[in-house]
Amino acid sequence: MKRVLYSISLLFLISSFFGCGIYSFTGASIAPEIKTISIQYFSNQATLVQPTLSQTLTDALKDRFMQQTNLNIVNGRGDLNIEGAIINYNTQAVAIQSDDKAALNRLTITIRVSFTNDLNEKQNFETNFSRYEDYDSKLSLSAVEENLIKGISEALVEDIFNKAVVNW
Repeated sequence: MKRVLYSISLLFLISSFFGCGIYSFTGASIAPEIKTISIQYFSNQATLVQPTLSQTLTDALKDRFMQQTNLNIVNGRGDLNIEGAIINYNTQAVAIQSDDKAALNRLTITIRVSFTNDLNEKQNFETNFSRYEDYDSKLSLSAVEENLIKGISEALVEDIFNKAVVNW
């Protein structure tokens, strides 16, 4: 009998966390009156344009909010709004060896993000996020680019998500 009561109490406690919409185990802290989010397409304004990057980044951001919040993504203006642009996409040599050859190259992606919370203007921000990954200089960028973009995009999405809705 005690085991049944314990199980019911635990189930009630867990459902309370998920049912209230205020807290999630992902760390998102979203007020219950916030129901929608708008995530605009990230245009590519970098000097070097990678054709799939804008869509990859925009989709990854939408996926994160769909998977880790109860917010509905809307095309028009939402309670929360994210828009931005890719402003830098470059590769450069790093880890120069004694023979003046690079052991590693670095792909860097920088994005500008504008976040608005229509219900709490104190949470609004406009900032740049930049992430990079290194790769062996013996490999061509085209050979590793897809995996690098995936990793960098995931890190950028994490940064945006944390700044926008994780208020620790």
